[in-house]
Amino acid sequence: MRQALVIAAHGSHLNAESSAPTFTHADTIRATGAFDEVRETFWKEEPSFREGLRTVDAEEVYLVPLFVSEGYFTEQVIPREFRLEGWDPDLWDSDGTSATHATLTAADTGQTVHYCGPVGTHDSMSDVIVQRAESVTGDPDVGEGFGLAVVGHGTERNENSAKAIEYHADRIRGMDRFDEVEALFMDEDPEVDDVTEFFESEDVVVVPLFIADGYHTQEDIPEDMGLTEDYRTGWETPAEVDGHRIWYSGAVGTEPLMADVLLEQAADAGADVREAIERVREETRKRVASGD
Repeated sequence: MRQALVIAAHGSHLNAESSAPTFTHADTIRATGAFDEVRETFWKEEPSFREGLRTVDAEEVYLVPLFVSEGYFTEQVIPREFRLEGWDPDLWDSDGTSATHATLTAADTGQTVHYCGPVGTHDSMSDVIVQRAESVTGDPDVGEGFGLAVVGHGTERNENSAKAIEYHADRIRGMDRFDEVEALFMDEDPEVDDVTEFFESEDVVVVPLFIADGYHTQEDIPEDMGLTEDYRTGWETPAEVDGHRIWYSGAVGTEPLMADVLLEQAADAGADVREAIERVREETRKRVASGD
C-alpha cells in the first residue's frame, strides 16, 4: 500500500517566508525516500488544508501538524478541513503536551489518515531546541557556562501554548547540559523583555519556539530584549545587553533537525521511517559540526 506524509502548516498571506521552513523540511524528508509522496498544505496559503488529501494518490496518509501546541488549529481546524470522520480530541489521550495519534477515515476521499499530534509537543523538539543553540553559537558542545531561554508566545486564551514551552524547558533542564534553563514568554509572565534578570550566566542563548521567522521573532523579540532599538538596522550575535551576551537564534522551526520531528511523529503513528530518521539526524549533526 502506498503511503504519504502530509504536513499541515499555518502559512501566511503577509509573510512570504512563513512557509519556507515547511517546504525545506518536506524536501529533506522527500530526499530520504521514506514515503511514496510528501505534500505540504496550509491554512493561509495554497495548497489548502481542504484540498490537501485530493493532491495525494496514496491510500494511507500520515498527517502531521507543523504547529507548536495543541489547541484550536490542531483540535478543530485541521480535523474539520481534512474531514476526518469520528475525530474527537480525547482520541489523543493528551494533557496538552502528550498527543499521540488517531487513525481515522477522510470522509470525501476514503483514505486512511493517521492524524498525529503537533510537532511542538513531541519529545524530539527538545533536541531541536538544543541543536538550535549549537547552530547559533557554532559550538556542538555548547552548554557549560551558558544559560538557555526557551521563548513562547503565551496567551491566556490557550493554556497549552505555555505548557509546550515549559515542558521542553523542563526536559532540557533535566539534561544537566546548560547552567540555567528558563521558559519565557511574550504575552505573559515571566516575560522575555526582562531576559537578563532571570540569568546569572554571562552567556545566554535565546531560542523562540516558533515554527517560522516573522513579525514576532524578527521584530518584537529582538527589540523587546534590547538587542536593537530598531529591528530594521539588525543586531549583533552575540549582542551585549545588561552585562550579558545574548545569542539570539531566531525561530526553532527553521532548524534543519525539524525534519526529524516530523518523521518521529509519523513513526509513533506506525510509519516505518527509522532509517530516514537516522539519516536526517546524521546529516544535521554534520552541518552543525561544520558550521553550515
